[in-house]
Amino acid sequence: MAAISVYSDALGDEICERIATSTIGLKHICLAIDVPYSTVTGWIYDDKHPMSEKYARAKKLQVDHMADELLDIVDDGSNDLMTIVKGDESYEVENKEVVNRSKLRADTRKWLMSKILPKKYGDKLDVTSNNKELAPTNITIIRDGGN
Repeated sequence: MAAISVYSDALGDEICERIATSTIGLKHICLAIDVPYSTVTGWIYDDKHPMSEKYARAKKLQVDHMADELLDIVDDGSNDLMTIVKGDESYEVENKEVVNRSKLRADTRKWLMSKILPKKYGDKLDVTSNNKELAPTNITIIRDGGN
């Protein structure tokens, strides 16, 4: 079967639906539906193409989906412990591989979210005083006589 390379609203909608409802990257979505990645990125980067705006909305929704996933990742402690058996004794210890992987998954999503939607999910620098914007300040520089 030949790869799809002609745009249709249905195809654009399918791609954007997959983006908005998962954390799967565009490259893997294109592979799954047999559309060349370079073709789709061409549509996206053409500001006049209908896919460009659809993609931007889908990415915003995907970031919100990531935020929801963060809660699932950090709340799931089901595999955080493992049982060690030595002879007749058994005891539970932290499964560091699972805990570290969960931390990595959460941190990666947070980083991506802060880059894709920095105003919503990025680190914020508060430049206010009592929740009011600071007024511009006039600074006078007084120079010493050469010292």
